[in-house]
Amino acid sequence: MTPVLQARGLVKRYGHVVALDGADFDLMPGEVLAVIGDNGAGKTSLIKALTGALQPDEGEILLDGKSVRIRNPLEARRLGIETVYQELAVAASLDIATNLFLGRELRKPGLLGTIFRKLDKKRMREESANHMADLKIGLRSLTQPVESLSGGQRQGVAVARAVAWARHVVVMDEPTAALGVKESGQVLDMIKRVRDRGMPVVLISHNMPHVFEIADRIHVQRLGRRVAQIKPGDHSMAEVVAIMTGALQVSEGKSVVTDKDAAEAIGL
Repeated sequence: MTPVLQARGLVKRYGHVVALDGADFDLMPGEVLAVIGDNGAGKTSLIKALTGALQPDEGEILLDGKSVRIRNPLEARRLGIETVYQELAVAASLDIATNLFLGRELRKPGLLGTIFRKLDKKRMREESANHMADLKIGLRSLTQPVESLSGGQRQGVAVARAVAWARHVVVMDEPTAALGVKESGQVLDMIKRVRDRGMPVVLISHNMPHVFEIADRIHVQRLGRRVAQIKPGDHSMAEVVAIMTGALQVSEGKSVVTDKDAAEAIGL
């Protein structure tokens, strides 16, 4: 299968600091791909390059096998790449339906929309209700302000907005970082439903139990490049942590201990 989203040899330098050092990336259709790495591994820079938030100095990005240049996040959205940020980026004082159509508001047909630019609030509420129902997000009313929702419900609004407009990829940056156990479970269930609809998901997370629960494959980033692509069922959580920290190296299907003391500390 042709990957939905690819990167080849991405390089990003900030003076003497190398954030990306020939990084590669492959996202296959209909999968949840977890991107993990220690602090400073370059995973944030990689995702920003793929979503237009930064421009790499070298390398190539491909969408459906065709080379593209994503100059900014707006171009990423036009290409069907939607991102759910850790900070959520929702307008708390606005209602749910307005948030789903923020920046993409629907206008009334005819003169009311073209001349007077009147919003079609009824249609936006109806379509918002359909999107929320598809993801099984239960809310009292779509007219209630987002600030009245719980953390998990706010995350649900952000996810529903991304899924509503994404045509190729949904990127989620630490979607459960600030949530409790119950709300985290609800968000993970939403991600599964997004995948079941055929939309590939990129999940950036530090939570290894969540990664092992939901990811089809794991992209391990270290020192600015991809060091491994693995399946959760093929390795233990301790082994994945060891690969992430450099204590264990995966080469041609074999695991090689490169730091014995670190490996013993992790429990290998």
